Amino acid sequence: MATPFSSQLVNLLAAFLLLLAFAMLAQRRVLTLIKMFAWQGAALAASTLIVAYSTGQHHLYFSAALTLVLKVALIPWALHRLIDRLNVRWDVETLLNIPTTMLVGIGLAIFAFALATPIAQMAGTLTRSTLGIALASVLLAFLMMIVRRKAVPQVIGFLAMENGLFFAATSATYGMPLVVELGVALDVLVGTFIFGIFFFHIREQFDSLDIRHMEKLRED
Repeated sequence: MATPFSSQLVNLLAAFLLLLAFAMLAQRRVLTLIKMFAWQGAALAASTLIVAYSTGQHHLYFSAALTLVLKVALIPWALHRLIDRLNVRWDVETLLNIPTTMLVGIGLAIFAFALATPIAQMAGTLTRSTLGIALASVLLAFLMMIVRRKAVPQVIGFLAMENGLFFAATSATYGMPLVVELGVALDVLVGTFIFGIFFFHIREQFDSLDIRHMEKLRED
């Protein structure tokens, strides 16, 4: 049976995830974005570990370990290597300015909480109160993908969105089946390397990672 203390810890980590989602939305430096993604993975792993211990869901121990290895160590390392080879440090171009983006993000967070409230009332899990935060994290990561013009921050936004989806699954049903989690983890890892190859091809063709140059391919 879950203890009030473990529930409070999960809520605290959920709040930290939401804070990181807003910080990533406002961040312009790619290197800092990668660090925030790693911190997001660490908070997600810690939350999953607490839920596993509190509820006796043993498959969540493996999920926490997988999250720690992939999203705190392996993927951030791969992204660091990628931006070193591409010589990318800053992402200063956005479709919206930061204040406007944050206002839109606040609106999306309010919408996520309103959408999650009736769903959370039907759930009987320890983490049902964090479902709104999980949905808000997904929407904020999706917004980050939309407003960034450079390819690397968009990929980080995609990975952050997957973090939110995993946290939402943990909030609603104590996680996905182990086979599904393994498949998703493999897809994310392979996708990261494919995106890396894709970045090099963009850089070779256009000497830039601005996705606006992709319109030239369509015109040709």
